[in-house]
Amino acid sequence: RLLTSRKAPREQPVAPFSYSQKRGHVLRSLYYFPCQRWLAVEEDDGQIVRELVPVDEAFVKKDSENDGQSLATLGLEQKAKSTTYTVKVKTGDKKNAGTDANVFITLYGSKDDTGIVSLKASKINKNKFERGKVDEFTVESVDIGDLKKIKIGHDNKGNSTGWFLEWVEIDAPSLGQCLKFPCGRWLDKSEDDGAIERIIFPAELQTTEYIPFVPYEITVYTSDIFGAGTDADVFIVLYGSDGICTQQKSLCLNKREQRMYFERNSVNQFIVELEDVGDIIEKIRIGHKGGGLNSGWHLDRVAIRRLLPNGK
Repeated sequence: RLLTSRKAPREQPVAPFSYSQKRGHVLRSLYYFPCQRWLAVEEDDGQIVRELVPVDEAFVKKDSENDGQSLATLGLEQKAKSTTYTVKVKTGDKKNAGTDANVFITLYGSKDDTGIVSLKASKINKNKFERGKVDEFTVESVDIGDLKKIKIGHDNKGNSTGWFLEWVEIDAPSLGQCLKFPCGRWLDKSEDDGAIERIIFPAELQTTEYIPFVPYEITVYTSDIFGAGTDADVFIVLYGSDGICTQQKSLCLNKREQRMYFERNSVNQFIVELEDVGDIIEKIRIGHKGGGLNSGWHLDRVAIRRLLPNGK
């Protein structure tokens, strides 16, 4: 998910060039890799490594002419070129099943793999990989094709390193597929076969397929009146024709983001994957869950667009 805010300083564009001579080499083109994302465990989706894909130079030119408007377009295009995976990891309910080691995972597809991804920021538990617990992580990658297998393991560092892994579940909304990778084995140098990493294949009978999600760009404008901002958990539902609607989706990932966004006279932008409600959005339902000291919110307006199949 990509977040931007009016309060963030706008990046100065780099002028594109082509067929320039430098030290005897021909520079055929400038590759521009937009990010506009946090690389921090405590921010965004918690990832400290990101894969970026280049975008057309025309967007760089447009940025200088359109006062930052193309940053939103870049974000939507970048999101469309990447796949977001929700990774759930179940630690077994056995004595000493939990681990304090650093856990990593690699997803292997029919086209490519994600490389090693550290599972650092669980969305559910402060202490990760505890006995009998399920942890949830977000992994983003460029298109790797159909997911074929995973490799998961740890670095064997810490006071209690042995780990009993029950299963891994990987959900890819943009692909419309959720796969289960059963393990039921120790990753421990003193247990089982002594391995601390394993390659696991999906269980075909436990694979779930559904209609793929699409990326929506949602821009929220908070009013410029006293007390307009909120620290509450803001959510949204999109409604299309024929009664089609998305699931209720929180726009902030955690309480830290709730405190950062939806301030008075602010403009906050989110790119999220939701069910496809079609070409026409008939209405939306937006609100918050209350609670906290400053939950009241004065909303000015909301702007929404989605990426069409032809990339527009």
